[in-house]
Amino acid sequence: MAFDTRHKSRVLVDGPDRAAARTYFKAIGFTDADLAKPLVGVAHCWIEITPCNWNHKKLAEKVKEGIRAAGGTPIEFNTISVTDGIAMGTEGMKASLVSREVIADSVEAVVRGHLLDAFVAISGCDKTIPAMVMAMGRLNVPSVMLYGGSIRYGEHRGKRLTVQDVFEAIGAYRVGKIDAAELNAIESRACPGAGACGGQFTANTMATAFEMLGVSPMGFNGVPAEDAHKEDIAFQTDTSSRRSRSRMRSPA
Repeated sequence: MAFDTRHKSRVLVDGPDRAAARTYFKAIGFTDADLAKPLVGVAHCWIEITPCNWNHKKLAEKVKEGIRAAGGTPIEFNTISVTDGIAMGTEGMKASLVSREVIADSVEAVVRGHLLDAFVAISGCDKTIPAMVMAMGRLNVPSVMLYGGSIRYGEHRGKRLTVQDVFEAIGAYRVGKIDAAELNAIESRACPGAGACGGQFTANTMATAFEMLGVSPMGFNGVPAEDAHKEDIAFQTDTSSRRSRSRMRSPA
């Protein structure tokens, strides 16, 4: 028996009794043709406070293009993020682990509450990655996770830098090996744009592991955030990941 790609949304938008629901969709630009296709969520964690999830809105646009090309109707929504790199060492770090649950809960609420047929989850750090996958497991609908990618390395005095070099520079400053100007130069150059911590730390490690588990398309998560091919990867995520999504399908 063929899988019904509109296995959830038929209840939401089909038939005369659902006219009121359809009118809300039409209020923001959806058409009858859009609503006759599978409704596919595009969940991400864009926030204007951290490079880890900063490129999500741009990636979401390309994911949506891919969904349309594959015959679906994309519906974008976003949740929050707390980045350890900023919060650590302060009271704010107490919110970090909690944020994982908030993200998973909010994605689940939107997908379940609006009977979406499937969704693509865009993640970017060591809390948003497991949070998105937790939501995928709870919802058990066709889904796939795309990692926003690692940050580019920075450069200073001919040396490549990552955030790890900033932590080392703090120690060097504290013992008098470098001055405040040198510390500022390192911190200003270590992280040159969007992407998660540059190193085989938690985010990159989990992104690699989830490729091996079939949660993400093989080879996609390893493309850095600002790589020239990242948007192409985002476009291909929906159309090239049917095997990953099928593992999360509801039983017939």
